[in-house]
Amino acid sequence: MFVLREINPLSFKLLERIYSQSRHHQVRQRAHFLIMVSQGVKIEDLRKIFNISYKTVYNWLNRWEHDGVLGLYNKPGRGRKRTFNSQQEEQIRDWTREEPRQLKKVVQKIKENWNIDISTDTIKRILKSLSMSWHRMRRGVWREPDPLEYKEKKAELIELKRLDDAGEINLYYLDETGFCLIPTVPYGWQNIGEYLSIDSSRSKRLNVLGIMNRKNHLETYVSTQSINSDVIVACIDAFFLHVDIPTVIVVDRASIHTSAAIFERLEEWKERGLTIFELPAYSPELNLIEILWRFIKYEWIPINAYSSWEVLVSSVEKILKEFGENYVINFA
Repeated sequence: MFVLREINPLSFKLLERIYSQSRHHQVRQRAHFLIMVSQGVKIEDLRKIFNISYKTVYNWLNRWEHDGVLGLYNKPGRGRKRTFNSQQEEQIRDWTREEPRQLKKVVQKIKENWNIDISTDTIKRILKSLSMSWHRMRRGVWREPDPLEYKEKKAELIELKRLDDAGEINLYYLDETGFCLIPTVPYGWQNIGEYLSIDSSRSKRLNVLGIMNRKNHLETYVSTQSINSDVIVACIDAFFLHVDIPTVIVVDRASIHTSAAIFERLEEWKERGLTIFELPAYSPELNLIEILWRFIKYEWIPINAYSSWEVLVSSVEKILKEFGENYVINFA
């Protein structure tokens, strides 16, 4: 026999609020149960509605009688105990960084060091809780930049961005990239066990020289011919025919950016208000136009663009033309 003392109006309103607003399903369920009990719903009917046993009914009523609203919430220590403590989870993170593609090796180290049998699925859940995910790696540079030069150049770039935001200078980023019918394969949602395919074939290369600022203004030169220092000089002269305020162009140290042809024009450009800012070696992440190339290759270019050379060229030219309107990057 289960007996529940009458719930006073204030407690009843609180139960209704908890039932409608609590983030926890079990808490809402228990509040709903008590509301229905107070409304005279029979215990047998409640057992069927909530799919619970007599013991659960007794526990819920008993905790309400003794603890009130606090009885709706789980006590600390309930649920399955953690397999690993926080230090072990950090060690699992470190082992995963050493073998980012081979979780079976992480499982083996756990067995060898802690004598714990665990599945790779459990490791995946732990890694997700540690803000790690399975995603594509990026190609890196084979050497590191000089740390002192990198720090100095990065600080100078921050100051140039500040001056650009203040309207005291114009800041641009210059770089080149290429497209062909061998695609840069992106990630995409697919049915489990199904793999979408992208056409791939050998073709000539569509080369693009871009000069971009952080306001999504882009000037480009597109050609199937190779881009050399003479092309860069011609493009800078054409794109910056009139320089109203001091303008800085950020470039990496590719050979075509540091050649004699470029060096010979530095003084002339400086007199016109154009300055070339060289990034430290092996630091492509400091050139923001690299972000644009990644967006085009991995996100914006349609899959069917690789069906033919004509479609590829048309797709790339469309994105370049509509950049800043239909294709936008937030560089803030």
